[in-house]
Amino acid sequence: MLLKKHSLSMRKLSVLTGIDTATISRIVNGKQKAKLNHLQQFAYHLNTPLEKLVVAAGYDMGGGQEELKSDIQYSVDTLQEILQSFKLVDTQFTLAHVENELAKFEQYAQTEEGHRIIFEDFTKKIEQVGSVGPFIEQLKQLYNQYCDPTSLSSERAIIGSALLYFILSTDVIPDYIYPIGYLDDTIAVQLVLNRLAK
Repeated sequence: MLLKKHSLSMRKLSVLTGIDTATISRIVNGKQKAKLNHLQQFAYHLNTPLEKLVVAAGYDMGGGQEELKSDIQYSVDTLQEILQSFKLVDTQFTLAHVENELAKFEQYAQTEEGHRIIFEDFTKKIEQVGSVGPFIEQLKQLYNQYCDPTSLSSERAIIGSALLYFILSTDVIPDYIYPIGYLDDTIAVQLVLNRLAK
């Protein structure tokens, strides 16, 4: 079993993923089918290909990636409805906006300036946000992976894009629209985790 292989208890996996221990227990014991976002977290923290877990959970691989995309698209659609109903931003919010920003930040993460910003400003930004939860824990884990000298440079560039998206206030939805301003950051993190899981 993967938990034994990585010397992890269900409680420890719960802390890492933000998924409660009871849910993990039901999934492990076959009493509950894992959702795709659960599998995404398990793949990341157990260093296992997402596709392998998707198949093991009984999902049709033909639609596995599409279902992952549709989960994120659902979040984007919901966020767009919120923004429109409160008239918070003028532009249409789309997944393409976030992906375009991440592509720019991926390039920027490979520069000395981008690298410096990540190292100097990440902890300050976390303290400024002052919140806890799966989103913040995912960012902290990504930051630790970014700082790990054994991480591949290609992985670091992808991770750096999510960290810069979070740190810099030039993202798609301004951070000052709190807490909605951080919802696009959570989508950016999920997109990056998807890429890393592949």
